[in-house]
Amino acid sequence: MRAVVAGSFDPITIGHRDLIERAAALFDQVVVGVGRNVSKDYLFSLDDRVDWVRTACADLTNVQVAVMPGLLVDFCAQYAATVVVRGARSGGDFDQELAMAAMNQSLGGVETVVLPARPEIGFVSSTLVRSVIRAAGQVDAYVPDVVAEHMRKER
Repeated sequence: MRAVVAGSFDPITIGHRDLIERAAALFDQVVVGVGRNVSKDYLFSLDDRVDWVRTACADLTNVQVAVMPGLLVDFCAQYAATVVVRGARSGGDFDQELAMAAMNQSLGGVETVVLPARPEIGFVSSTLVRSVIRAAGQVDAYVPDVVAEHMRKER
């Protein structure tokens, strides 16, 4: 069975990597869809985000990475994936995922599996990481090495 893990990965965090790794253990194949939304203001380029996800997941042999230009259900259909794997850090996240799961089921018959974040990394989010980056803080503990290396070079 093929599953999709989708996100903006702006940037990929250790929480994203953990979710992708756990999905890879549960499903035969995982396609990571890196979002491209022209109405969204990203901190990092699409090329960087795709490269970072590929590099961070290079050891996961059943994971591939692709650009996701539009609707998640269309991306799932393109890759013949019947399941979306999402992460939830809190009850609020779960409530949001529940609504999206219903929409994805309605639009494209795609099922959603929600995996709870591991407690020790449940506070990590791309939003918080971007805030630390904008304030010139250290993010090494919250992002894969490829992102941390990029941040060090940028300083």
